[in-house]
Amino acid sequence: MDITAVTALFADLSQVELITWVERGWVHPDPAGSAFEFHEIDVARVRLIHDLRHGMDIGEDAIPLVLSLLDQVYELRSRLKSLLHAVDRQPRDVQLAILAAIDGRPP
Repeated sequence: MDITAVTALFADLSQVELITWVERGWVHPDPAGSAFEFHEIDVARVRLIHDLRHGMDIGEDAIPLVLSLLDQVYELRSRLKSLLHAVDRQPRDVQLAILAAIDGRPP
């Protein structure tokens, strides 16, 4: 999507504001010549920032911190999913030992 298509999704988001978000590194669209190409993940990020700024009235100075914390949460979720898949591939006795260790019980 180009910048016009993205801003058309929001009644109160201007191209100038969206470009500012890109310049601040809050959104990372692909450069497309002299413009930007926004992918689905970029639009989701724009939607999140829009909700933070316009819906929750989070100040511009707090946005980098909020985005950083949310990015950390998403990364943690991804790592936990990978860990769960790795545990699922283990023999049953290893799985039980891991579960016991997590619960603080002896294996």
